[in-house]
Amino acid sequence: MDLKRCAALLLGLLITAVASFARAAPAPPAPAAPPPPAPVPAIGRSWPVGTRPAVLRGWEPPATVYARGHRGVDLAAPAGSPVRAVTGGRVSFAGRVAGRGVVSVELTDTDLRTTYEPVTASVRKGDEVAAGEPVGTVEATGSHCAATCVHWGLLRGEAYLDPLSLLPPWLLRRGPSRLLPVLGVPLP
Repeated sequence: MDLKRCAALLLGLLITAVASFARAAPAPPAPAAPPPPAPVPAIGRSWPVGTRPAVLRGWEPPATVYARGHRGVDLAAPAGSPVRAVTGGRVSFAGRVAGRGVVSVELTDTDLRTTYEPVTASVRKGDEVAAGEPVGTVEATGSHCAATCVHWGLLRGEAYLDPLSLLPPWLLRRGPSRLLPVLGVPLP
């Protein structure tokens, strides 16, 4: 057998072996997509400050864990204003972090917790709070806003979420309710 025929025969055998191996080996499974995040229940019963405070800066989710973004919302509030729990829960932290007063509340029957800062706490770790109950007052210093504000955050584990999603639509609506005349009923 000449050298060219031998090389061609070996090459043919090699191609056949590779092809049969490729058919026999199962393809690796595709990586599973992460499950979609659980929705945030609209369980809030009041705004943390005021009745409908101005949102000075909204939630801007970061692209990655350490990327730029705004991990909460800034609500306009004068210094000394009461800061209330948006829904019931247990205080998991009340103290100072980096010179600012912070209160954190684990929400009842959920895996969520809210944070409020800069706040002079009127509660202690372990206290139970009801929806609308004061947890402190807005501090005059420590705000990162041009005017005094409260930074309101929402977390599930270590993931930041939009705290406005806790509020039901009727609390988010802007402007007053207006009653319209009923057709066929004369005005006084």
